[in-house]
Parts: sequence; structure tokens; C-alpha cells
Amino acid sequence: MALAALLLLLLLAAAPARPRPPPALPWPQAADARQEAAVRELLRRLLGPRAAAAFGVSVNRSLAAGGPDTYRLSSPPGAAERVRVSGSSGVAAAAGIYRYLRELCGCHVSWSGAQLRLPDPLPAVPGVISATSPNRFRYYQNVCTHSYSYVWWDWPRWEREIDWMALNGINLALAFTGQEAVWQRVYLSLGLNQSEIDEYFTGPAFLAWNRMGNLHTWAGPLPLSWNLKQLYLQYRILERMRSLGMIPVLPAFAGHVPRGLLRVFPRINVTQLGSWGSFDCTYSCTYLLDPGDPMFQVIGTLFLKELIREFGTDHIYSADTFNEMRPRSSDPAYLAGVSGAVFRSMTGGDPDAVWLMQGWLFQNQPDFWRPAQVRALLGGVPLGRMVVLDLFAESDPIYQRTESFYGQPFIWCMLQNFGGNHGLFGAVESINRGPFDARRFPNSTLVGTGLTPEGIEQNDMIFELMNELGWSQGPLDLHRWVADYAERRYGAKNAKAAGAWQLLLRSVYNCSGLCINHNHSPLVHRPSLRIATEVWYNQSDVYEAWRLLLAAAGELGASPTFLYDLVDVTRQAAQQLVTDYYLEIRQSFQNQTLPQLLTAGGVLIYDLLPELDSLLASHRGFLLGRWLEQAHAVATSDKEVELYDWNARNQLTLWGPNGNILDYANKQLGGLVLDYYRVRWSLFVSALVESLLSGTPFRQEQFNQAVFQVERGFIYNGKRYPSQPAGDTLEIAKKIFLKYYPHAVRRSRPEAA
Repeated sequence: MALAALLLLLLLAAAPARPRPPPALPWPQAADARQEAAVRELLRRLLGPRAAAAFGVSVNRSLAAGGPDTYRLSSPPGAAERVRVSGSSGVAAAAGIYRYLRELCGCHVSWSGAQLRLPDPLPAVPGVISATSPNRFRYYQNVCTHSYSYVWWDWPRWEREIDWMALNGINLALAFTGQEAVWQRVYLSLGLNQSEIDEYFTGPAFLAWNRMGNLHTWAGPLPLSWNLKQLYLQYRILERMRSLGMIPVLPAFAGHVPRGLLRVFPRINVTQLGSWGSFDCTYSCTYLLDPGDPMFQVIGTLFLKELIREFGTDHIYSADTFNEMRPRSSDPAYLAGVSGAVFRSMTGGDPDAVWLMQGWLFQNQPDFWRPAQVRALLGGVPLGRMVVLDLFAESDPIYQRTESFYGQPFIWCMLQNFGGNHGLFGAVESINRGPFDARRFPNSTLVGTGLTPEGIEQNDMIFELMNELGWSQGPLDLHRWVADYAERRYGAKNAKAAGAWQLLLRSVYNCSGLCINHNHSPLVHRPSLRIATEVWYNQSDVYEAWRLLLAAAGELGASPTFLYDLVDVTRQAAQQLVTDYYLEIRQSFQNQTLPQLLTAGGVLIYDLLPELDSLLASHRGFLLGRWLEQAHAVATSDKEVELYDWNARNQLTLWGPNGNILDYANKQLGGLVLDYYRVRWSLFVSALVESLLSGTPFRQEQFNQAVFQVERGFIYNGKRYPSQPAGDTLEIAKKIFLKYYPHAVRRSRPEAA
């Protein structure tokens, strides 16, 4: 950028334009006809051209009458189409279609598969079925999801996801892909050189925490080819989201800057924030511009204008300045100054800007974010120009202790999981009543419900339930709902499968209180003698659900979604069994009974974990090789293949260079269980045996040093893992059941022994 242009921006920043009065929350900009066409294309992708022709689609924004989305379903006599759906937006129409498919056709669409056996002919709609969402927004995504789940996606996978979003009525979603290409231009225009930019960006699997100011440099540098491919991917994502009537949320400047900026502008006022996630300042301790420094507005406005020039805008932007980072001062004036500066940099690029902020910081550091501090940060932005995501409301809602975010609109969100861990989990009672309690809260500013998982492609049931609640006027009958869910998921009514889901509903899916779905099973954590093993549910319910699903396999075994669930429930049962054997190992060591230690350790290492790995390797939804193959497919050179492979493996295991956030993003995948978790447990049992034989104490620190070499070895082993399943899932699940179910029953029900 020419110096004169930079000076002009500095002058503009010194006297920023006053933002406009609070606008109404943004609505889709695509014309009704464009949204209609997009919904018809979705139908063709989902059902094929012949079935899609049976649906008449119309989009008419006046149906909403200025309020939340509405859809109507009907079958007018004599009409050419069997089903007519009209919606106030493309998303509303798509949600109406999915309701028809669910309730009248018994169909199901999820991450783990679709069950789309349509009746022939299609059933007529009885009368008129209509629904109006109780809130303006149904939101989707966590900033972390872009690293834990989306990082290696290509367009076909994004296309399926956007279709799923539309069918589930989601109308507000992050669109963060490709932003590093824009930042690259901005930093170059400000005078940084390429090496300084490379030093700032993290590798692809860790970009979420670079975007939130937690990390720099780690797992990089980010190849320029990555930026280019992501830029073009973002064009397609935005075009599709907008065409369906969604509002994409673009990124904005939160105040974090590369170290190289200090060389170009040595007099800027910056604060170096503290370390994050056990990283030292080699990879954390980000620089934060002071809100009063003129460069804050220069950078923020410059970035947003460049972003809008590239992608257009729907006027909602996301920025997180203090995500898991402690501000340098608790002075309310300072905090209001920071949020005010972020917002002014948005309105400098878009006078109609609305700031969407994750409310996680208030949960993460409640000792800092007292009422005065929360009020100051939120009050630095005009009322109505910020929407706060109550990110973890199903377990720890913030709106209740902040007087409904002191007047700022908020979205009640279900976080559900951390790190995208595998593990059956949900808080059904909480999500079934929580949004409705929030709406009735005194002076409520609720404007929506949302899904904010750190990772996806697991626990389909809980997400489908939450999406349906986004269109419901009150709580659902959960027992009836889950029975209907099982029937449409498998395409048949089966008493045993229905019974299994009732057991899962009352146990693993009914966590109450402060429930954090971060899988702490001994299976997926570095072995020690002090692993906590408590769970919130009756484990015998999972074992009985396992038995019932296997009993239903004769009728349902051809269903892809049934096989996925059979693997998942068997995996959960095996995870519980690992805990049993861990407790036997620990007790045997403490009692110095070597034969029992050898027996329990031998079963775990040489049978149970290999059997679990074999089961996971038989299903495409649980393959390490698919995760790695997706990473390799993004690469444009052998060097990039190595970088992306290393990023993908590291995220699942060590996370940081020294195991800084060890096993946080743990997954139970075929290949990972055998070559990573099993090897660690083998080393642990060997160390305990050696301790008993030699009469020397077991030293955890010494073991940690040894096992760290094993963990690093997995990341660098270069082994190729299958990306296609192998083996008969049903037969493997039966084998594990016959071998271990008697033990499971004895351990979970001592009276049955």
C-alpha cells in the first residue's frame, strides 16, 4: 500500500465516523427466486431428480412478517406437485422439507449417514403443517470446529455440510475459511516481510487458536498454496450459504498482531499477553494492540474493507480478543475501551456491522470476569450491535448471572463436546428446557439457539434433538421423540433398538449439572496410577443397550446408520471395559499381586485393545487413515504432505511440542488405538511389572519421559493407514460381545455375579 494511502487511513482512524443507529438484525440478502432455486438443487442432491420433482418450493420473505422464519407444508388437490413447501427463506423451506421427510416419510439425514427410503407414492400432507421458529436465529459452529473437524475438507464435504445445515434450519454460521489469504495481503501492505508473516501463522490444524490470539508459529509455516486453495473454497461456501438464505459470519480484527509489526512501527503501543495452554512464549504470548493506538483502527478497518471487497458481507462479524487470555487490566474503562475499539474498527469498514462474540471467556476465567468487568466489556458496544453466544448454556449458562448480558442480545448454545472426542454424551433434560427458560427470564434478550461443538461427526442424536428444539415452542416428550428417532434412523420399527435408545437416553445422554464432555477415559489418556474413573451414568445401561442392539442386528444389520451406532455403542462398552481392567491393574500393583497384574494387563494389551481397533477399522467413520488421507489430499507437494500429516497426527495426540495439551483432541480410531494408545498401555504395564520385580517404586515422571518418546514416535513413524474399512463389522462386534459381556455384567452389577 502506498504511504499516502496509509497516512489517509491513519487520519480516518484518528476521527472515526460515528456508527449508525442500531439496525435491525440482518436478514438474508439473496432474492427469493435465488433461494428457491437453491432449495430445489438441494432436493435434487438429496433425493434425486425424480423424487425432487414431487416437491413444489416457494420462498416469500413476507411470510415472516418481519419476525422469525416460518414454513408451511401442504398438498393442494389437483396440484402437479405432491408436496408444496413455502418458507420465509430458503433455510425455512429446507427445514420444512426435512420435517416432511422425518414425520411423514420416516427418513433421516445425519453426519453418519442417511436413511432415505421414500414411500411410493409420497404421502400427502394432511391439511396444512406450519411452524414458526420462536427465535430469530439458529446458529452453528465454534471457532475451534474449523480446526478439529473442518480443517481438511474439500468442496464436496462442505456441500454436504451446508445441505445438512439448511435441512436443520440453521440460518447463522461462521464462515472463517480463507481469511489468512486476506491477512497476508494486509500484512504485506503494512510493510511486513514474508518471513515475519510465516512466523506468525500456525499450521492448518491449529489455525483456530491463531485466529483467537492464543498461538502463533506452532506447526507452521502456512504454505501460500494453502491460502490460495482456502480462498477459492470460501467463495463456494459463501455462495452456497447465501443462496440458501443463511447469514455467514465473517471474521474481524480482534486486536492481536504479529511480532513483525513492531519492526515496521516501533512506537506502537502493544501489550504482550501471557502464555496459553502450557505453551511458552515461543508459540504463545501474543501481542495485543492498545485500543487507543491509532494503528488499531488502521489495521481493523483495512482488514475488513479488504475482506468485504473479496467476499461481500452480510454485516455480522466475529472477533474474540480475550479467549482464554487474561486482560492486562481489570479496569472497566480499559475493558470498555478494548471492545469499543474492536467495534469501531468494524464500523470503519461497515457502518452496519454487528459483532458476534463467543461468551466462553466469562466461563473460562470467572475470577476475572466479575459483574463490573463483564458489564464494561459488553457496554463498550452500543446495545443491539453485539450478539453474545452463551456458548456452554446447557451446562453453565451465563445469561442468568449477567442480567441477560446486560441488555445485549444473546444466543442460547449447546457446546456438547470438547476436542471432538468420541464418547456417547448429552444433557437432554437441560437442552429440552434451557432455551425456553432463557426466553422466560426477566428482561430476556434471547434472539436464538445454537450449536457450538468444538468437533462434530459424533453423537448425531443430540444434535438432531437440539436442531428440532430450534423450531419448537416448548419442550418435547423425550421418550417419544427418541423412539421416533430410532425408527426413522434405521428405517424400521424395532422394539429392541427402541429399547436400547431409551436406555441410552436415561444414562449417557442425560448428564445433569456441570457436565463437560471431555473424554477422560483411561483408554485415551496417558497412563498413570491416578486417573479418575467416575462417570455420571449407570454403566449397566450401556451394556444392556449394547446387548439389545446386537439382538436387533438380524433385522437392522443392513442399515448403514445402525452399523455406525453398533460400532459406537460397542466402542463405548469397550471404553468402560478398559476402565475395569485399568482398576484391576492399579489395585493389583498396589496390593503387589503380580499374577493378577499380568492377567489384567495381558487381557487389556493383547486382546481388548486389538479387538477394539479391529472393530473401528471395519467402519469408515472410525478410521485414522481417512483423517490422514484428507490432510494429504490438500497438499500440492511432498513437503506439504509431510507438514499436513504431522499437523493431523499432532492434533490428535501431543497437541503441543511437549504434550502441552496432551490428548485433548483424543479420538478412538482404527490404527490410533493399536499403534498409539495400546503401545502406551503396554509400556505402562511393563513399568509396573518391572517395579514389582525389582522392588523399586514406580516413578511417574520417569515413565512420562519414556512414554513421551513413544508418543513422538507415532507422530513421526510415517506409517500409512488404510482409508477404507476392512472386516465384517457385525461379526467383530458379536465376537467382542460374546467374549466380554459376561465380564461387563459382573463388574457393573455385582449382585448378578
